[in-house]
Order: sequence, then C-alpha cells, then structure tokens
Amino acid sequence: MWDFFETVRHRHSVRLYQSDMPVEAEKLHAVLEAACAAPSAGDLQAYRIIVVTRDEERQRLARVAGDQPFLSQAPVTLVFCTDAARSGERYGERGEKLYAVQDATIAAAYAQLAVVAAGMASTWVGYFDNAEVAELLELEPGLEPVAMLAVGYSAELPEPTPRRPMDDVVHRR
Repeated sequence: MWDFFETVRHRHSVRLYQSDMPVEAEKLHAVLEAACAAPSAGDLQAYRIIVVTRDEERQRLARVAGDQPFLSQAPVTLVFCTDAARSGERYGERGEKLYAVQDATIAAAYAQLAVVAAGMASTWVGYFDNAEVAELLELEPGLEPVAMLAVGYSAELPEPTPRRPMDDVVHRR
C-alpha cells in the first residue's frame, strides 16, 4: 500500500466503472471505518451514511442527480447525510447549520481517500435534488443528504485536471 501523499495524488473523479466487478465487503467495510474515524465537532459524528447497492435505487439516484449515469454504473453509492439536530443539541444553530455539514463532508472526504487506498475509484456528487434523494432513501426526518460518492473499480484512467497554483490558493501572514 502506498503512503498518504500518493493516495491523494492518485485520487481522480472517475465516471466509468467496471460493471462486472463488485466492491468486496471487506473493502467497503474498511472505507466505512475510515469515514467513521473522521474528526467531527465534539466527536458527535452528526451524520449518517447510507450504503446503496441495489441497481434500481442507484438508477433512481442517477436520475435525481441530473442524469449522471456513473451513479448507476458504479456498484455502490454512499450517501452522506447531516444529522443537524445531533449537532444542534450541543452547539445550537451553528452546530445545525455548519458543524453537521462539516462532519458529513469530512467523513465523505475520508471515505473518498480510503477508496483510493483500497485500489478503487470514486466520484463526489453534490448536484442532486435533496428532497427526491430523501424520499427515495426514506430518510428519517432531520437527515439531509449533502454528498454522494459513486464507488467501484475504474474502467478509465482520467487525465489529471489542472489545479490552481498553490500561491493563488494559499496566503501566508
């Protein structure tokens, strides 16, 4: 297994997946463990992760996400939802509106890097109809989907995308 920096460098958004290669249960478990190990405000883990493996549900998720076909092609979609009330109990409005979103997205980022470390690929999806995703997944009231990860084995080798120069992004004081 390579080191962390190699993992980060090898992460790319993949939009073509091998449909004949399921995600092994032990690899999925390791990815979910990494997500649950992510830091969170007050260690509350104010999020829920929904694992979607059924073809029909992934096809419906692809439709409510602007017809992004890779969501139905990848064998697993992870849906990260905020649990604002959990964070709000301790941190009030800031916990509900900010910390829960941060918690869920940090967990998604950890999962995304774990996917790469496990020899697989993913794509982060933020464009979808929240209400339709909540209805499709029969989410409990108060859970709000904020990110999805398509997960599977890549059927493409995407070209690296250009990044802004570090001096444009990082400002030192």
